[in-house]
Amino acid sequence: MRIERVTVEDASELLSIYAPYVLNTAVSFEYEVPALEEFQRRIIDISSKYPYIKAVDNGEILGYAYATAFRARKAYGWSVETTVYVKQGRHGTGIGKALYGSLEKSLKNMGILNMNACIAVPEKDDDYLTDASYRFHEKMGFTTVGRFHKVGYKFNTWYDVIWMEKMLGEHSNPPPDAQFGKWTVADPQT
Repeated sequence: MRIERVTVEDASELLSIYAPYVLNTAVSFEYEVPALEEFQRRIIDISSKYPYIKAVDNGEILGYAYATAFRARKAYGWSVETTVYVKQGRHGTGIGKALYGSLEKSLKNMGILNMNACIAVPEKDDDYLTDASYRFHEKMGFTTVGRFHKVGYKFNTWYDVIWMEKMLGEHSNPPPDAQFGKWTVADPQT
């Protein structure tokens, strides 16, 4: 398995990974699968500034991860929100770990100091959502910093979201400028 940069040409395959999360789970709070053109625009916008990567094995994309701005204001420039999706049926095989390992190293090389994740969580596991994402992030070194109650409504159920964070580096005063748009795919093994 290799970790590579996502391109616009990957949009259809990535969308096929993402669609089941929209249609069959409350992992994503989107109600409708984005159109291909919208998904392509998202790839262009995100990857122009932040890492957008994929896990590939024998020419097949098995998952993807990316970072986006945590908030738009300049003071948040050293913080990102992270996302990872793994192809259905391939969970628990190390794909998410490899993607997040590479993403973390790429972000750290850019000068990003905080990784944040907004995760939908159920009051109790149901047919649409479990605590698997929470457990994955915890294993990746994230800690819970807050919970919003009943903020997402999908499949006739109210869901909570939690925010988790992981610090990537020293918070010096002043911090060096983050190098937006100057990212490379980092090897998750090094």
